[in-house]
Amino acid sequence: MKNRCKKIVLIGNTSASLLGFRSELIKKLISENYKVYTFVCEYTESELDKIKELGAQPIIYKMNRGGLNPLADLKTVFELKTKIFEIKPDIVFSYFTKPVVYGSLAAKMNKVPKIVGMIEGLGSPFTIHKNGQSLKIKLIKAVQIVLYRIVFPFIDKIIFLNNDDPNDLIMANKINHKLNAVEVLGPIGLNLKEYEYKNWDDKQAISFIFIARLLAEKGIFEYIEAAKIVKVKYPQVIFKIIGGLDTENPYGLTQQQLDQVINSGIIEYPGFVTDVAKRIQNSAVFVLPSYYREGIPRSTQEAMAIGRPVITTDVPGCRETVRDGINGFLVPKWNVQVLADKMCYFIEHPEMINIMGLESYKIATEHFDANKANKKLFEIMGLNESDEKIG
Repeated sequence: MKNRCKKIVLIGNTSASLLGFRSELIKKLISENYKVYTFVCEYTESELDKIKELGAQPIIYKMNRGGLNPLADLKTVFELKTKIFEIKPDIVFSYFTKPVVYGSLAAKMNKVPKIVGMIEGLGSPFTIHKNGQSLKIKLIKAVQIVLYRIVFPFIDKIIFLNNDDPNDLIMANKINHKLNAVEVLGPIGLNLKEYEYKNWDDKQAISFIFIARLLAEKGIFEYIEAAKIVKVKYPQVIFKIIGGLDTENPYGLTQQQLDQVINSGIIEYPGFVTDVAKRIQNSAVFVLPSYYREGIPRSTQEAMAIGRPVITTDVPGCRETVRDGINGFLVPKWNVQVLADKMCYFIEHPEMINIMGLESYKIATEHFDANKANKKLFEIMGLNESDEKIG
């Protein structure tokens, strides 16, 4: 017998990321008779309307995602505390670094019965660039570790997406936590219906596609340099890039660099697009030479669901998607020549594109289905312990 529904608070940052990565979870929670409150700090009115259409209640709060102002962050904690107190939820589920830290602190101050945090990749502070880390990034990493030391001991479940992250964060830094709190979910998954499997049309010219923010850590420079090498030998091959510039990031591709590579004819860059699935369907091979500390990259999951072989780096997060030689290739980070060689493999063996692409599809069906991921997430959070919902 079902009584009043339980209340769950989801604390993230942008409404766009909430809609992009949490829609299936919200729908699942509502179908299971949970009242869902979604906390966002950056939003548009149309995105808030879409959240309401899902059946959740959006709550606005103030937080500077990239700021280092302790006073501002303290204000965020107390604002969250006040808003959570008004809701009196049964569960607070936070994701991304600042929401996990400040949302969990606010939940603890309100004595919320269950507190869950999800670390979706270790991000920039744990990403090592070719020339090492800047002093600022080292400082941010040190501060993050201190904050995790404060909150992890009282979080009931600390969820990671890959097996490397808990080792490199918790074990390496000896961060205390509750017994059996650490869990590895795997990918958060996709609505596979939105990424329909489709054979690559081998009558088309072979093309490679890169989808990510145009940042060094995402491998944009390696992709461009490998394209230059391949183009010398196979000038008819097409290289595509989809993703936005980040002019605030010191490691980003600049507008001038982008213009130069477009004008050289090495790559095709359509600018902002909304038909990503179609773009992947019209490409032969997906490439992501990232060395960023990903959770598990979503773009790679999308490409695999559509049935494309993948070339990516043998680094945490990325390596979770590719079975080397089966559905694509893992290459060493920063190694442009090996990356180019693997691209040439598909040019010289085009029959392998659909063979490996089918293997990608099989892996995606088994491991990237959001319904399966949400079922596992429910089990981790203990939401299936009873059919009875109490308020």
